[in-house]
Amino acid sequence: MSDTARRPLIVRFFNGLWSAVVWFYRLLVIGMLAVSLSLLWMSLRSQSKVMVEDNLALVVAPTGELVEQVDLEPAQRLAEQFAGEMPSQSLLRDLVDALDAAGKDSRISLAVVKLDGLAGAGLAQLEELNAAIDRFKATGKPVHAYAPSYEQSHYFVAAHADDISIDPLGMVAVEGLSSQQLYFKDALDKLGIDINVFRVGEYKSAVEPFIRNDMSEEAKAANRDWLGDLWSRYGQLTAAARKLPAGSIDQYVDGFAAGMQQHGGDAAAYAKTAGLVSHVETLSQFRQRIGATVGMDEDIGSFRQIWSEDYLRAVHKSAHGPAADHRIGLVVVQGEIVDGQGEPGVAGGDTIADLLDEARRDENIDAVVLRVDSPGGSVYASEQIRRAVQALREDGKPVVASMSSVAASGGYWVSMAADRIIAHESTITGSIGIFGLIPTFDKPLAKLGIHGDGVGTTSLAGALRIDRPLSPEVKIIIQSSIDKGYRDFIQGVAEGRKLEPEAVERLARGRVWSGLKAKELGLVDEFGGLDAAVKAAAGLAELEEGQYELEEFHPGTTSPLHALLQYFGQATARQSSLNSLSGLLSRLGQTRELRSSLGWLNDPRGLYARCFCALELDGRR
Repeated sequence: MSDTARRPLIVRFFNGLWSAVVWFYRLLVIGMLAVSLSLLWMSLRSQSKVMVEDNLALVVAPTGELVEQVDLEPAQRLAEQFAGEMPSQSLLRDLVDALDAAGKDSRISLAVVKLDGLAGAGLAQLEELNAAIDRFKATGKPVHAYAPSYEQSHYFVAAHADDISIDPLGMVAVEGLSSQQLYFKDALDKLGIDINVFRVGEYKSAVEPFIRNDMSEEAKAANRDWLGDLWSRYGQLTAAARKLPAGSIDQYVDGFAAGMQQHGGDAAAYAKTAGLVSHVETLSQFRQRIGATVGMDEDIGSFRQIWSEDYLRAVHKSAHGPAADHRIGLVVVQGEIVDGQGEPGVAGGDTIADLLDEARRDENIDAVVLRVDSPGGSVYASEQIRRAVQALREDGKPVVASMSSVAASGGYWVSMAADRIIAHESTITGSIGIFGLIPTFDKPLAKLGIHGDGVGTTSLAGALRIDRPLSPEVKIIIQSSIDKGYRDFIQGVAEGRKLEPEAVERLARGRVWSGLKAKELGLVDEFGGLDAAVKAAAGLAELEEGQYELEEFHPGTTSPLHALLQYFGQATARQSSLNSLSGLLSRLGQTRELRSSLGWLNDPRGLYARCFCALELDGRR
């Protein structure tokens, strides 16, 4: 008799029931997968039929975060598409390319910039978008901006349009720049948690939230400097774009309360009186006004239009020119720099180094642009990237670092070996310094009646356990390592920038600089965006305009089929990971917020070159 037959009837019943459930689940997953693939196929077919008609308006409507490289997990991208949601990331380069192509396209009569879906962007990124808008206008084609309301980042872009429309209930919420931080010393003291801090430089304020209840005077002084530079640039560029007198933006902010009283609480009217907007009108009125130029499309109830992503797809499909003989490689360092391969939302040191090495070994790559938008992170991971940059140069392939909104601390570390560094005046950079951070929990554990004890073969055995305080000997070892890392940072900057180490020491000490000041100090070579960096790389490789193409190197991506399997069929695999604390933390850590707060703390030696220099552009980070 078989084992199955000897089992009790009730056990066989529930086993059979469970098998039926499992098979039903598998069939359901297969069915959903088939439907999803069909929807994806139909979507791709419909997208391939995009036609660019005559006399159209190009709609530039970024949504979500403005990024240098889309780094969402494939399953998340598919989820957004299937749910009909707007993308949670918009690629800056696509917006710029669409505007540049449309400016030369006789079928495009004007552009409409719609900004209310933009959730976050850096000031330097917005400057590159503004430059593309200005180039489009230089072709003689008008640009119109519309949003129900304008946050500070939105208005920085809208100001470059020929006219700006706002809803009658809207507001231009320009308020100024700030850098705010929460401080945890009292809370940690109440919990009995000791935070052992090791750092070099009085301006390396990344550790202050753990050891203070407020911002130090040194940090305030440094932050005032770079915030002042960025705010001054915001005001100057915005006023110039709107053809307003110098100081108009400050006057608008300072007079906000009085202006609201004067206009009976009508923020849109105050903005129009101040010259910040051209039209106060509803979306329907805006559509009719633009439709008077390009005509109305009754099927959609709006003016005749094509969105930038559809336009770019159509333009790329119709381009059949011969491939260029030479290529400039593009490698993006985006987000916190972490040890290992990394994951979406962060820059893995091994992953970026591998991409740079791939570009080094590719015979068709003549030069490389390293695009950096990162506050730094792991010292070890940053050094892996720097070594890969150095290897490219030793092989005769020039490297140009292109700094986006933030390239500070570890973000500067990965850039310092480049042949040339190009940044914006509003780039946040510098923060040349490192720190170590080790919490110990022996006191709160003792309060709970939990005590640790044991033996070791040396005085250092078990010395870094978080359930025991750090010994003076361990503190000396860690601080010595921090000092060595700082000297290495200083020496690397000195060699890369051709400066004396003493001069680098004076401008380092963990201090953050604006790109404007960084160029004066010799940390940056010139101002410009990604296009300027590509041209500089081509020049160093002795390539003429038209001889080369830009080739972006992406981290390995999951296939669409695997992404669908992930999206619909991960329940069984996830169950095992949720059975452990590490699996639970891994799932929780998939949120960008938690990953930004803690996920970068994985340097193998506990050494970090990280800048807590988040800019609050719209009252949020």
